[in-house]
Amino acid sequence: MIEIKKCSKSFGSVKAVDKVSLEIGEREVFGLVGSNGAGKSTLLRMAAGILKPDEGEIEIDGESIYDNEKAKACIFYIPDDSYFPADYTPRDIADFYRCYYPKFDVQRFSKFLRQFHMDDKKRISTFSKGMRKQLLVLLGVSAGTKYLLCDETFDGLDPVMRQGVKSLFASEIMGREFTPVIASHNLRELEDICDHVGLLYKGGILLSRDLEDMKFHIHKIQCVLKDKDQERQLQKEMDVLKTEHQGSLLLLTVRGTREQIMEKIQGKNPLFCEILPLTLEEIFISETEVAGYEIKNMFF
Repeated sequence: MIEIKKCSKSFGSVKAVDKVSLEIGEREVFGLVGSNGAGKSTLLRMAAGILKPDEGEIEIDGESIYDNEKAKACIFYIPDDSYFPADYTPRDIADFYRCYYPKFDVQRFSKFLRQFHMDDKKRISTFSKGMRKQLLVLLGVSAGTKYLLCDETFDGLDPVMRQGVKSLFASEIMGREFTPVIASHNLRELEDICDHVGLLYKGGILLSRDLEDMKFHIHKIQCVLKDKDQERQLQKEMDVLKTEHQGSLLLLTVRGTREQIMEKIQGKNPLFCEILPLTLEEIFISETEVAGYEIKNMFF
């Protein structure tokens, strides 16, 4: 488990991370969401032991990460801006990482390169941004570390490669102790892969929730009621987060289980009623608006 305990980090007068507390469980895909400048990269660099927090502490499986070789050996960090020596090939960079990660599996790395149609003898400097990101993911998985910290990993990947990386992560979690932490400014990129999502805003954690639990307890309903009195009664009887009208169609975003919500609505004998699927973005919009924030102001 990665435990982040009231961590803060400033660069001059800019407070990049402000008293963040967060727990990242084992064998789950954790999504760290936030707009550019929210503090995601700084938090990941502290979790990787590259930066020392000004305040607070970060522990990996019970051990402090900063200046601790044993704890750092459990983590592979993929930065947003990757650097490779000019003449290095994938084979060269694999030899480099073997010196630092004893569990690095060269044969497996070669197999991954073939599966993702990458030439192990071609200079990395000729690779596109997406190919370099893809290469770093393959290196991270081949290193055999327990935790993989990814900063904007899917940025630059085409849809096919993105799905390939997601499938690779799922396969790793099924086969061994493996926990990817994916930082992104794009909610849609994380929706179909993450088990748990944390929202970072202005250096602080605004929300940290299990994704399935969020989806189980928030639903979007569209219905047609006979009159306005029934709508007002529903507003009182249910925990309504958001109300919209499209002509006679009433759209409600409601907190509660599917069964509880449908029981309340069916009790009003609606002319029409159905439950609509909610996207991760819609869930976060609902949650942040209740907390007094406007998510559109955070990301757009």
